[in-house]
Amino acid sequence: MALLIGDTAPDFEAETTQGHIHFYDYIDGKWAVLFSHPKNFTPICTTELGYTAKLKPDFDKRGVVVLGLSVDELKNHDVWSKDIEETQGAALNFPLIADPTREIATKYGMIHPNADNSLTVRAVYVIGPDKKVKLKIEYPASTGRNFDEILRAIDSLQLTARHSVSTPVNWKPGEDVVIGGNLTDEAAKAKFPGGWKAPRPYLRIVPQPQG
Repeated sequence: MALLIGDTAPDFEAETTQGHIHFYDYIDGKWAVLFSHPKNFTPICTTELGYTAKLKPDFDKRGVVVLGLSVDELKNHDVWSKDIEETQGAALNFPLIADPTREIATKYGMIHPNADNSLTVRAVYVIGPDKKVKLKIEYPASTGRNFDEILRAIDSLQLTARHSVSTPVNWKPGEDVVIGGNLTDEAAKAKFPGGWKAPRPYLRIVPQPQG
């Protein structure tokens, strides 16, 4: 059964490049990104892992822990890590999970039999502090992911978790947002005393709340 937004992210234990982890303990109270790789020693995965390593300060600033997953054995991860550092200019600085039995990949629905019976798709799961799936993105194995977009989406998720707003198309941090549809105008006045622009009654636009 597919793992959907709002579902509880499955727990697991695994060996990684940073030692044995219990997933729930590792991410406890934090936002997390879990993303899969079709296979070690593949060119697109190599570029993705290198770029994600460069983004670690950006994830840290947002309080987000990052974990990668591959269906290869742990012994292959160490050799691949050296390749990533040498070709991408960044050493692996987050855990890369070894999932040779595909147990974790199966729990998360990362293997799509109609695409490939054994390799994972390029799946990304953003998991909230409540251990619920907040965002799910899947790419075919041939298409590299946009991790700048993943950071942008996390900014939106964290903002909208704190405030009764939604973010419009192509939103970037600092830009105007939309008052959530679950707020009546009366309730919105209390939260947004400065008022809002409303080209339509259902489209109430306000500056991004701070904090």
